[in-house]
Amino acid sequence: MPTINTDKVCFVVVKARELESEDEGVDADASNATDDGFSSVLTEEAFGTVRTEIVSFIDAMDVDEQTELVALAWVGRGDFSAEEWEEAVAQARARREQPTSAYLLGLPLLAALLEDGLGELGESCALYAADRQ
Repeated sequence: MPTINTDKVCFVVVKARELESEDEGVDADASNATDDGFSSVLTEEAFGTVRTEIVSFIDAMDVDEQTELVALAWVGRGDFSAEEWEEAVAQARARREQPTSAYLLGLPLLAALLEDGLGELGESCALYAADRQ
């Protein structure tokens, strides 16, 4: 079973969802965010800020946490089952060739992969989301 704090994984999920929802077609302006339905939050400028935040967060994790984050994504993608958790972690450690943040942000649908991985291991972000409201 993973030893990484679920809240850390859920933070990455939330930030990955923000990146995935980025809309390049909306230009930022000086309007009030509540008046424009927060559409200016989803601009290229906001995208860079969110990307920097998630990269900094993942890079600040220790190697074991980064390895487990990759393994969770792989379990969520179906490369490994929950029963193969230890093998997934071992493979993630052995295959590390680039910064973990760069690898993870290159995965399509990262948020869904991490959530699915947590689900396979009997965890979820439900309590994390409830704490944020």
